[in-house]
Amino acid sequence: MSASLDEFAEQKLAALKQRNLLRTLIETERLGPVEVLRGGKRLISFSCNDYLNLSQHQAIKAAAVEATEKYGVGSGASRLVTGNHPLFAELEAKLAKLKGAEAACVFGSGYLANTGIVPALAGADDMVAVDELSHACIFAGARLTGGAVHVFRHNDTGHLREILAAHRRDHPRALIVTDGVFSMDGDLAPIGELADIAAEHDAWLMTDDAHGIGVVGGGRGSSYVNGGQGRVPLQMGTLSKAVGGYGGYLCASRAVIGLIRTRCRTLIYSTGLPPATVAAAIAALELIESDPDYAALPLTKAKAFTRALGLPEAESPIVPIVLGDSERTLAAARLLEDEGFLVVPIRPPTVPDGTARLRVTFTAAHGDEDIQRLAGIIRARILDEAA
Repeated sequence: MSASLDEFAEQKLAALKQRNLLRTLIETERLGPVEVLRGGKRLISFSCNDYLNLSQHQAIKAAAVEATEKYGVGSGASRLVTGNHPLFAELEAKLAKLKGAEAACVFGSGYLANTGIVPALAGADDMVAVDELSHACIFAGARLTGGAVHVFRHNDTGHLREILAAHRRDHPRALIVTDGVFSMDGDLAPIGELADIAAEHDAWLMTDDAHGIGVVGGGRGSSYVNGGQGRVPLQMGTLSKAVGGYGGYLCASRAVIGLIRTRCRTLIYSTGLPPATVAAAIAALELIESDPDYAALPLTKAKAFTRALGLPEAESPIVPIVLGDSERTLAAARLLEDEGFLVVPIRPPTVPDGTARLRVTFTAAHGDEDIQRLAGIIRARILDEAA
């Protein structure tokens, strides 16, 4: 009965393998803040988004255990049914305070947040303008609106102005959406300029701060750098990177959050986060807010790495080493693994064709000697050999 289905899948897999684009799941056991066990080998990971190593923090793990003992392992239902356990209100208040917003709403994941928020605010008559390098879930949410989706060149505010000048008048509402910190390139959006453009065209600016919260803008995120202070009405983000756990959120006005809670399908029809996950996020935000010097460490270490390689100074804990060819990038990752480092290769379609790369990420716990050794190997055995 499924012969044609299996044939379809096998043909697709074979084609991907031929192009060095086949993906596989590799069991990886985290042994501590930066070490992992993979294929029976201990490696220092420079591929994790746990920028502050908070998933391994004793106080945060203790908060999760305590919440599990008190409330159980699951929330039991969607938040609008019976899954809105008491910890949600505390977490949302902390997020709103950190982001300088009136209110917040927590989702089951960042992907659920973006695929729910965007179509809850824009419809078939409206337009959405998206930076071309924004995360896939932003594009998914934009397409779900049924409206006009316009893609502007990466961080090109002039191109965005052209799009809005040509099309804004044709739509009752317009939404501008961008990553705050771009997950594959590590650069920051020009938030101040985007806010100016939004104001000029009566458009609503939304930023995805998945890779910014906790590590840039004094821990407050990307909407507090590049002239964005207090100027982003829709601050979305995740709890799964620097915050160390899982989930997504939106910080906005009380009216907008009220609308999201009433009309956002990915909130209404998803089970609420487990109590342990919410409690861990509360404890993590307390640490981020109380220790800005610690929150600054990942970016400090990324800057040391870019200096060692003579690259443009890092703007976030993410540094790409763009090698172009997928086969070459896979070989570079294998070389680094032989040297004791885990640096996962990133290939299309996650990044554009011809831009396969090593995506190097830095955490507060990375040792300075390890950073310098990694830089030395990349310089001498990957970049110099290619030159």
